[in-house]
Amino acid sequence: MASRTPSPTADRAARTSASARAAGEKPRRRLSVDERREQLIAVALELFSRRPPEEVSIDDIAAAAGASRPLVYHYFPGKQALYEESLRRAGQELSARFEEPMAGPLSERLHRVMGRYLDFVQSHGPGFAALLRGGSVAASAGTSAVIDEVRRAAQEQILAHLAIPAPSVGLRLTVRAWIANAEITSLEWLADRSVPLEELQLHLVQEFVAALTLTAAREPALAAELASFFAAERPDGPTGRLVRDLAGLFAVPGIVEAVTALAAGAPEAGVPDDGVPEAGTADGSAAEVSTAEADTVEVGTAAE
Repeated sequence: MASRTPSPTADRAARTSASARAAGEKPRRRLSVDERREQLIAVALELFSRRPPEEVSIDDIAAAAGASRPLVYHYFPGKQALYEESLRRAGQELSARFEEPMAGPLSERLHRVMGRYLDFVQSHGPGFAALLRGGSVAASAGTSAVIDEVRRAAQEQILAHLAIPAPSVGLRLTVRAWIANAEITSLEWLADRSVPLEELQLHLVQEFVAALTLTAAREPALAAELASFFAAERPDGPTGRLVRDLAGLFAVPGIVEAVTALAAGAPEAGVPDDGVPEAGTADGSAAEVSTAEADTVEVGTAAE
């Protein structure tokens, strides 16, 4: 019987398998189509989180995933499509971080939310900073839609925690403006990290409380809700600490007097700063008439 000589390919495979068994390694399992796609998205998101998207290439993604360049193109038509999909996943994760049980003081709930938000910003810094600042060449209608959806989800979560049945336009604008401020502030923090992250977290929450209070001062319906909001807060929470900081301002010489004068409002027309009308009338107009009458008398006397 003729002997069969193994082919070079089979021989190499046998040696590789034997080496793997000797080293105690498990044979690699071939990824399914869905698993490979998810792997590429996860690898791309990691790279985009550490570097601006324009500095990441398809070759970088392929190398990090242990795949070939053609294989990446088999799943995605190009880097832009992969970037948008990875950003969409990140957006879903960020939106989820705004979810918080509706129990306990509002400012403390928001404080926990901002802790998770800032943790996300810190771990996904360069790529998202480039996008949010509008300086990324990878920015597109698709990426903008993802960011807008995150902002909308954040706004709706915060409004839900406020538990106002029919939020006014002014209140919605306040919440949206605060979200924009949180974005700008956190991105500035990424650039220099000049304050501890915990301090930034507290300041952002207190800025929301201040903005909410100012809006309530203009809207009587919201002002009525503000009493229950303050009543639920604790002295050692973000709102309690803010109130103590503001109260401490009144110890500064001159501030009480200045604030009291502003609260009193501007003097009415015809009333001097001392609050006393001119002699003879309540609004000063009679004084002018009396002067005119005196002039008439003088003219008449001269004619006689």
